[in-house]
Amino acid sequence: MGERAVRVKQAAAMALFDAIDRSGHSLRMLGGSMLPSLPPPRTLMETAETLAIALAGGLAFTLLGLPAGLVSGSVLAVAAAALLGRPVRVPLALARLCYVIVGVLLGAVVTPDTLRGVTTWPMSIALLMLASLGMILATMFYLRVVHRWDTFSALLGASPGAMAQVIALSTELGGDLRAIAIVQTVRVLLLVIGLPNGLALFGLVVPAVPIARGPADFAVLGEMMVMVAVAIACAAAFARLRFPGGLMFGAMAGSGILHGSGLVHAVLPWWIGSTSVITLGALVGSRFANTTLRMLAGYLGAALGSFAVSMAVATVFILIVAHLFAFPIANIVIAFSPGAQDTMMVLALALHLDPVYVGAHHLARFLVVTIAVAVGARRLAKHAQLEERSAALSAHSRERGNPADSQATGSPLPRGRADQSATPPPARGP
Repeated sequence: MGERAVRVKQAAAMALFDAIDRSGHSLRMLGGSMLPSLPPPRTLMETAETLAIALAGGLAFTLLGLPAGLVSGSVLAVAAAALLGRPVRVPLALARLCYVIVGVLLGAVVTPDTLRGVTTWPMSIALLMLASLGMILATMFYLRVVHRWDTFSALLGASPGAMAQVIALSTELGGDLRAIAIVQTVRVLLLVIGLPNGLALFGLVVPAVPIARGPADFAVLGEMMVMVAVAIACAAAFARLRFPGGLMFGAMAGSGILHGSGLVHAVLPWWIGSTSVITLGALVGSRFANTTLRMLAGYLGAALGSFAVSMAVATVFILIVAHLFAFPIANIVIAFSPGAQDTMMVLALALHLDPVYVGAHHLARFLVVTIAVAVGARRLAKHAQLEERSAALSAHSRERGNPADSQATGSPLPRGRADQSATPPPARGP
């Protein structure tokens, strides 16, 4: 009886092992596995080096007393390391986690007074939409006329933000991908470094709203857990709905509702927020990976010039909004700046600005830019295809020497055949 029980157990164990092996094989055939595999050691080493460089840059700028030092210092340090040939990288999973954390921190700044001020923003948002279109047209004209870019590449290079869509359109429809990427990345770098210091130079970097800094210790651990759970659920929902910047805006919405309604007063510890800001700064700086100094120098004029043109247009509308409304000037500057929405939101957090005002404006700008650039790029690509097809037909007609086709396309006839067609055939003898 005992031997039979042992044999039954062995058979059951073998069947279990066989089932596990088959399921593992099926998962491998599907390209996945039951447990996430750790990244290779080389990736871990490169990520650790990137974060160490970002930390050094952020701490250096903070010790120098520069505004938004953690984000601007980390961006500049990692960008410099990338240009010097260091293999910088930030894993996508880590970046997504930091987006959620930053969203939670942005939502913690929301107060009931902030939500009541939303009714005064429609005209400001309308002016921002007009400013976005003006920046696209002015920068596109500059790149086209001064730097002799083709119209399609000039449009994508002039886009104030929406870099992921710009790169996708350039890859799909054709365009100078390297030039577009460098111009877009340099613009973000200049904004991250220049805006905080420019605002500080004029004494404009001050807390724009009362910052509701609540407790962040074990006494409010329950509130923190509720806040994080709601933020994660909202972030997942926004991301599933493909909302622009869904992870950050979703987490900000969840945290903002809890803090704006007074249900929660707890905030995340400062070191969690600082770590996330430094990591996202490293992410922005890592966009210079695989870019050499020589490559950067070749497009630096276009990058600096296009940045100056777009900021000139933005400045006009900033002055208009500041004249018409009593919004803090620092909020208006960050909201109207032609940068990536995630980077501008991190700046808003670092500068203690109103995240709802800045976020609403950058969301509106993102929607306008996305639609305008997508429609314009596809029309330009279609027009270019028609021109290429017409040129190919014209060349084919010239090669065949068909007078009707040549006249229809407006192209000159081949010289020898034109003479033959114009000379009557010789008369035949009797």
